[in-house]
Amino acid sequence: MSSDHALILAVDGGGSKTDVALLQSDGELLSAVRGPGSSPEHLGLEKALAVVERVIEAVAADAGVALGDGRRAEVGAFFMAGADLAEDERRLGTALEAHGWADRVHLANDGFALLWAATGGEYGIACAVGTGMNCVGRLEDGRRAWFPALGAVTGDWGGGRDIGLAALGVAVRAEDRRGPATGLSAAIASHFGCDTATEVAVAVQKRRIDLFRLRELAPIVLQAARLGDPEAVAIFERQGSAVVTFVRGALLQLGVVSDPVDIVLGGSIMVAAGSLFVDGVREGIRELAPRSRVVVCRDRPVVGAAIAGLEMVGSDPVAAARVRAMLDDSRIRVAPDLNGGPPPSTGPVPPLLLP
Repeated sequence: MSSDHALILAVDGGGSKTDVALLQSDGELLSAVRGPGSSPEHLGLEKALAVVERVIEAVAADAGVALGDGRRAEVGAFFMAGADLAEDERRLGTALEAHGWADRVHLANDGFALLWAATGGEYGIACAVGTGMNCVGRLEDGRRAWFPALGAVTGDWGGGRDIGLAALGVAVRAEDRRGPATGLSAAIASHFGCDTATEVAVAVQKRRIDLFRLRELAPIVLQAARLGDPEAVAIFERQGSAVVTFVRGALLQLGVVSDPVDIVLGGSIMVAAGSLFVDGVREGIRELAPRSRVVVCRDRPVVGAAIAGLEMVGSDPVAAARVRAMLDDSRIRVAPDLNGGPPPSTGPVPPLLLP
């Protein structure tokens, strides 16, 4: 590592994973590591920051850089799930600065990492569909679009958790004849090693299966929808409608329904689903805002965090292009030992039997 280049710490802390990259101000990627989720909403502030700390230690060790004991990155660009309410953002920002990982700390909701990754800047609207769902927006004149994103209590629906819960519901209703038959019943039972989806639901109720694990069902629902299962298709249609509703709210808050604006769609589920429901979402948005530019961000959000960090130190566009080319899944080391087990599985989906 050249001493002529500043160190940049880029962090994307989500509900199911935490990606951390260490790079130089010329865009040279030194290391990137993936660990478990670090959302303060799910873990609490102290446990969430403990996860971040372990991943930062791992990425520094991989890069051969001794962060700590007076050695800091020049900037730390932190994009964290749960940085929604102003109170939570202040607490999280204060805690990040107190840890001393970087001389200068930038904190924003993880949705803004999508904007940076897709557009190279922080202006526009971004809607992310991953473990959960949120939408953010910002204009150059300071106007912001904001949602509390607290789940059902604030009228939210969407993301892996809600998709999984909806799928379990239709699977159980199929078994007890309240609803139509669906291949989701057998697939969900198989995923959790049970005989029936009803058995899975009972295990969730009795807390033998963590409710949070239902997000694991999203790939199963996606596979079923691709095979034409009507119940699975209906779930993804609902998800698409939820995205359009969020974007509509952001457009109205910002007052840019009639203006050209970048709208970025991203998150693991959005990218995985592809045209299955992205096409419908794109059409719904364009009906609301015909002059908008809708793009799907396929880069990992940590790429956006890295580009934001480069901007903070005044790097040129060549550096951003360099790190964008280097920082993909092939360069991110998955570290299953950081929290006693692997990050949530993204492996093969069990066979789906259509009725």
